[in-house]
Amino acid sequence: MTTAYQHITGARPLTVLTHAALLNVRRLRALRRMPTFLVIGLVQPVIWLLLFGQLFRSVVDLPGFAHGDGGFLRFLTPGVVMMTALFASAWAGTAYLQDIDRGVMDRLLTSPASRGAMVIATMACQAIQTLAQSLVIVAIALAAGARFPGGAAGVGVTLLAAVLLALTFSALSDAAALLTRQQATLIAISQFTTLPLMFLSPAVTDLGLAPGWVGAVADYNPMTWAVVAGREAMGARPDWSMVWTHLGLLTAAALVMGSLSSRAFRTYRKQA
Repeated sequence: MTTAYQHITGARPLTVLTHAALLNVRRLRALRRMPTFLVIGLVQPVIWLLLFGQLFRSVVDLPGFAHGDGGFLRFLTPGVVMMTALFASAWAGTAYLQDIDRGVMDRLLTSPASRGAMVIATMACQAIQTLAQSLVIVAIALAAGARFPGGAAGVGVTLLAAVLLALTFSALSDAAALLTRQQATLIAISQFTTLPLMFLSPAVTDLGLAPGWVGAVADYNPMTWAVVAGREAMGARPDWSMVWTHLGLLTAAALVMGSLSSRAFRTYRKQA
């Protein structure tokens, strides 16, 4: 397996991981110099959680709302966690655009660092950011009175689903940045994808109240996979087969998008 991997990537797995770790440290140092970025990214999710959690708390009493056990705040929390992961990861490609503008990207591409290591590093940085923000959101929900019968295991699955969702869309954002090399285009792509994906999912409402076509589309939405996995795991009687199925779909999506992001470097070099 090692020989096959080396033949495809041109580097040994240990070398790729070493390069990825070093490049990830570079990303984390930049994030440490701008801690307000993490804080600002939590403003909107906290508003959704606290304001909407109170404003629409009676919606769980509507006929057809099948997931209202424990109140709307418990229902909403996994959705807000996934929304935060989605919105933050959709902007991950801006780091590549900054490297391109400063000439750093060209120097990295002429260095011994493999393309896979560069992709892994950016995805890992986004995963760490998502994990930190998700923990804060869950803590705020607990302080506001939400209770999760799934306990630590349920919270852990929710965090894992959020990380997998972030990996998927950060890789997609990175690929878009490499292929377009335009900040305005990346912004347009992010806005075009994130809001429809959010509303075509059970993040903020039970899809049992939505038209049938919405539910049919939502079945193919990675945002839905993440929300369902987290919400089910945090419930009183989790259907673990459903949880693992949706986590498996998220893992497959992250691997596919990671491969796409790595291949986008070829197009970038040809266009350079």
